[in-house]
Amino acid sequence: MKQKTILFDINETVLNLSVLAPKFERVFADQATLPLWFSMLLHSSTVTAITQVKSSFASLAGDMLDNIAVRKGVTLSPADREDILKTFAHLPAHADIKSALTQLSENGYQTVAFSNSSLDLITQQISNAGLSDYFDHVFSVEATASFKPDPKVYHWIAQQLQQPIDQLRLVATHDWDTHGALSAGMQAAYINRSDAPYHPQYKQPSLKADDMKTLVEKIIAAE
Repeated sequence: MKQKTILFDINETVLNLSVLAPKFERVFADQATLPLWFSMLLHSSTVTAITQVKSSFASLAGDMLDNIAVRKGVTLSPADREDILKTFAHLPAHADIKSALTQLSENGYQTVAFSNSSLDLITQQISNAGLSDYFDHVFSVEATASFKPDPKVYHWIAQQLQQPIDQLRLVATHDWDTHGALSAGMQAAYINRSDAPYHPQYKQPSLKADDMKTLVEKIIAAE
């Protein structure tokens, strides 16, 4: 059966975080602090999901920025803190995104933005990246009071889309997200944005690629 709905993770998968690198370099004198901060953000969102602590992705992002500043002995000014966090709403799309989404649309697929960010933030992100016309639907996990990879989040989006979960496919560059989707009964496709090895103990998606054009071609060919 053809799967006509493809879900996309947003941060890093669709949007490029690299514009934040110079800001982290300026504030922390180390660009490597950027991936550390984002990893800590993802870690804390997972912990809050598991332990049912109600929070928001934006709030956790600020908390983890403060945490890193203390760890590194950096005095984080309110202006620098705001500058970094505001930039999160103005991330550019990866160069391969628009053409890939267009190809999916031309082949009869609907595309869904699906993020841990709040609905307000993800809507801003997509608009600022010039992608509003490329997604058919935009969903945030905030309505679930949890975050991916909590299984209930993937089941929730299937209910919102009124489709069987096994007929949906998530595209993500995070192995924990594709693993979460697969564990919940969804299908998945992995795009390697970082060259980091896929976690060997996680469920492996059947489709993988190093760029979105190739991944979309594999998705279309597989359906």
